[in-house]
Amino acid sequence: MTEGGIVVAICQHGGEFTSGPNGNLIYRGGEAHAVDVSRDMTLDSFKDEVSKVFLVDVTDMSFKYFLPNNNRTLITISCDRDLQRMVDFTASAAQADVFLISRVENRSIVTYTGASTVKAGSNASSDKRKRTASKNKVTKSNKKTANATGDVVQADTNDVNQPRPVVTLNDNVNQPRPVVTLNDYNEDFQLEFGHDAAFATNAGAVSSAPDALNQEKLALVDSTQREQIGFFDDGINAYDGSEIIIDPPQELTNNPTLFWDDIIKGVGQEFDNVKDFRAQLCKYAIGKGFVYRFIKNETTRVTVKCVGDGCTWRLHASESSRNKKFVIKKMTEEHTCGGEGGEGQRKATRQWLTTIIKEKLNENSLLKPKDLVKEIYEDYGVLLTYSQVWRGREVAQKEIYHSRTETCTHLPWYQERLLQTDPASILDLSELSHNRRFFVAFHASLHGFANGCRPLLFLDKVPLKATNEYRLLVAAAVDANDGVFPVAFSVVEDENYENWVWFLMKLRAALQYHNYPLDAMTFLSNGQKGLDAAVPHAFEGSHHAFCLHHIMEEFKGELKKGPWSQQIRDAMVEDFTRAAQACSIDNFNASIESIRNISTEAADWIIASKPEHWSDALFRGCRYDHFSSNIVDVFNNWIPTKKEVSMVLMVDALRIKMMETIEARREACRSWEGPLTPSIHYKAQDEMSKAGKLTVLCSSETVFEVRGGGIFVVNLANWECTCRRWQLSGLPCMHAVAVFNRIGRSFYDYCSKFFRIESYHLTYSETIVPIPDMDTFDFSAAAVIPPPRPRTSDKPRRKRFNPNKETTLIRLCSRCKQVGHNKATCEALL
Repeated sequence: MTEGGIVVAICQHGGEFTSGPNGNLIYRGGEAHAVDVSRDMTLDSFKDEVSKVFLVDVTDMSFKYFLPNNNRTLITISCDRDLQRMVDFTASAAQADVFLISRVENRSIVTYTGASTVKAGSNASSDKRKRTASKNKVTKSNKKTANATGDVVQADTNDVNQPRPVVTLNDNVNQPRPVVTLNDYNEDFQLEFGHDAAFATNAGAVSSAPDALNQEKLALVDSTQREQIGFFDDGINAYDGSEIIIDPPQELTNNPTLFWDDIIKGVGQEFDNVKDFRAQLCKYAIGKGFVYRFIKNETTRVTVKCVGDGCTWRLHASESSRNKKFVIKKMTEEHTCGGEGGEGQRKATRQWLTTIIKEKLNENSLLKPKDLVKEIYEDYGVLLTYSQVWRGREVAQKEIYHSRTETCTHLPWYQERLLQTDPASILDLSELSHNRRFFVAFHASLHGFANGCRPLLFLDKVPLKATNEYRLLVAAAVDANDGVFPVAFSVVEDENYENWVWFLMKLRAALQYHNYPLDAMTFLSNGQKGLDAAVPHAFEGSHHAFCLHHIMEEFKGELKKGPWSQQIRDAMVEDFTRAAQACSIDNFNASIESIRNISTEAADWIIASKPEHWSDALFRGCRYDHFSSNIVDVFNNWIPTKKEVSMVLMVDALRIKMMETIEARREACRSWEGPLTPSIHYKAQDEMSKAGKLTVLCSSETVFEVRGGGIFVVNLANWECTCRRWQLSGLPCMHAVAVFNRIGRSFYDYCSKFFRIESYHLTYSETIVPIPDMDTFDFSAAAVIPPPRPRTSDKPRRKRFNPNKETTLIRLCSRCKQVGHNKATCEALL
């Protein structure tokens, strides 16, 4: 560092990032200026200096920099403490490259740190497409707003029909991208509004969109200035992706609290259960450096506040009645006590202490309590007593002993017994660096999915109610009757990119064993915790859709920050829903334009949330009208709470439930009649009722023109309609039904095979065989105190005696009544 603790920040602006051959990021173009940064400089002062040298408004820009010897991950400067860390981390180099990135552009570059409920046995139809009635939209006109350079311009809605920049679809093949980048389309999908952008697609991939889609224009970018309402504080921070960090620098690994500053993100954030919420809250407080106290601390609701005098920081979370997850409902983020600077006294919980000690004992099992006291204070700033750490160490040793006993004894025994009764099932037990993973895919599930289910898999984590020690990852499908059908699951210790890749690679191998075609598969997930990168890594060429429910909840949370009434917010939410369910580019653009008439920032937020992953107009896979990944919530009640204490008991509870479900559904379908399953037959009747008033004109034997609410072309040879409902849902649309009625064809002959009763029978044709001697093994035997370590032979026991210690005991002889000896050594004559 230079004299006086100053680092030279080389600020760069106006260029763009490109991906290097090794996955690193390279900044090209733009201009650069040098700014002196001292450790005591505030972020506002630094922004003022940068604004002066570049002559630009930096209010809506993000400041990012690379750590030394790491050009893969950009670090964000969002507060004064982050600026101090930059100075500390770049002290040896005496200079740092700082990049000014617009927050819209930031979505395609930066690596982030970061629905329907169906009861068991029911179908998964509640997350399907729902057509909403059109309402009158609220628009704003003749408003003044600031353009990109800060100048005030006049906006007039009469100019809406003027030519605008467009977004086109091309057929560029997606190149393999580094896993540290958030956006799969970081080279083609530029979110710099006012320029052309392109959605890259997989060449040769099966698409449900017509070929003419590549020539259509998307009016996603608007050059007409309207009122800019700055209530989307995150600056197009739409739908955060997953946190994928490869080989973090030594500066970060030495200070784990750097990752905890934003572990609590705000209203709407979900946690598995109340224990998970308390654990994350403790980490957040330690990372921020403040102390909180509980106002309410119950299993269904928790309210906390900062203990600082008059501090306004407050948080309330409660259990959601929809999916039983713990959700943050209210949060006041600002600290008025000044205790958020990271220097305050930390307050640890017993659960947090046990977790930290377990991590340290896994690295070095010989650590003593006094060593742990020192390391915990150095790493986390938490000062604990010897007795506190000693008790935490005892609990940690018991849990480590239990997990190792289960991994080395219980799980191998269960795996062997399961393969004996069901040899065609696929199981895998892995333990790497104390990371236990157990993969299970029963033969009945794999056979049922490969022969009777649609090529659509839902990926999600099942929240557990009583433990945070494990995470249950699930891959589920839907059968011909829209019922949830589990395919595979895995018990892991944490939900992250590495474990998702491991799970998906095992699933890929299991499907290949059954000769299942992998190129036409579609996955539906929330795209978080590494899933957005894990899916294309394990299933190259597949299609990955994002859960609309999660994106919608974030959008609603952003709308609550604005000045709009509830009616206007509901109108924008309906437009968002229509944009997701739009079958054509024109309908998608119309919905986005309706939102843009109210708020340009809201429309930009939606565009930045990767609509190519959630809108039917842009998505290249086939979701069969499913938009949410939350159908896996049916597994919430499959595992009794008392079974969550053990991996084996939890997996066996799932086995028993799946065995009962398969048998119950096999019995129920024996009374069904007709070619289609009951739920699909009901949908078919709805389409048939709409086709009565349509007019059909014949063009050829297979091509027909249908009039009614528009002109549509039906091609019976390709099973297509220009409305695209037939291609997206797998069921003939009302236009195709009108053609069938005209020429005397059967509706059922043109339905997908995945909706037929024959496919349902194939799905549940195999059974899961019971394990006869499960009750003979005591799985609770490991939950005992580990045996004490024997004393080594090279250190014999010795009696500690201090020869310099003065004797304070006075011995008195009972015979002669003299001091200094006793009766046995008395020499007096009798």
